[in-house]
Amino acid sequence: MHQSLDRFLHYLIVEKGLSRNTIEAYSHGLNRFLNYLRGKGMEEVSEISKLDIREFLLFLKKKGLSSKTLARNLVSIRVFLRFLTEESILSANPAEEIESPKTAKTLPEILSLEEVETLLEQPDLQIPQGMRDRAMLEMLYATGMRVSELTQLQVNHVHLEAGYVLVYGKGSKERIVPIGNEAMKWARRYMGESRERLLKKRESPFLFVNRSGKPMSRQHFWKSIKAHGRRAGIRKRITPHLLRHSFASHLLEGGADLRSVQLMLGHVDISTTQIYTHVTGERLKKIHQRYHPRG
Repeated sequence: MHQSLDRFLHYLIVEKGLSRNTIEAYSHGLNRFLNYLRGKGMEEVSEISKLDIREFLLFLKKKGLSSKTLARNLVSIRVFLRFLTEESILSANPAEEIESPKTAKTLPEILSLEEVETLLEQPDLQIPQGMRDRAMLEMLYATGMRVSELTQLQVNHVHLEAGYVLVYGKGSKERIVPIGNEAMKWARRYMGESRERLLKKRESPFLFVNRSGKPMSRQHFWKSIKAHGRRAGIRKRITPHLLRHSFASHLLEGGADLRSVQLMLGHVDISTTQIYTHVTGERLKKIHQRYHPRG
């Protein structure tokens, strides 16, 4: 069974060109599924039935995993078994007709403009890491890019004179995202004052580096942004994605059109971007209720 999984992952890497994070997500979920089946004494993928898949999803549910996680696992299984069907390893895909668990659409939490300002002011500008963190936070809020896109950003992807960055997103898809004057100012300061001090005469194509001169990892930046959030006294759960949500919501509140925001975020489907219209709608309702004389 795991040989079939190796073939599938190779296909995703070589033919589909999916990102490392996506490959890891598929690998983690499918290994859990196959280990579950082996625990039941199953040895061949040809033995997998609809009942096995349903029982696996029930097993995950009993472990307390959310409907969203269950749905994501089912998608991985469905795509994996579809691949095996196309390779004639299976005669039919037993996952095709299984309905995805219903997931409630939750509105993403966002930061207020005041909270964003407070967060951005937290890094200690007296040390190179602080200047780097300020530039990273400014870049993240100015572009709405994903944390993986931010940490993989290379120096030659940043065009400060033209006012944009070249972002390589999911599936290595390229998009151009404008950056504002503040983000450009802090990127220049970091590149002029701090980056060389972190590199210590080493070379790196990556824009944001750590004290060892290596590219910043997602995990390291997650820890940094959480620490800055605590110092700012913000009670919300601070993550890089929170700034991405805030970027999208603040643009729409300011009058940006949905299609432009979709392109900047790198969403394939505009329905993914539309959730932010609900966020701004909820905020407008609260404002109306608070200030309208008959609200």
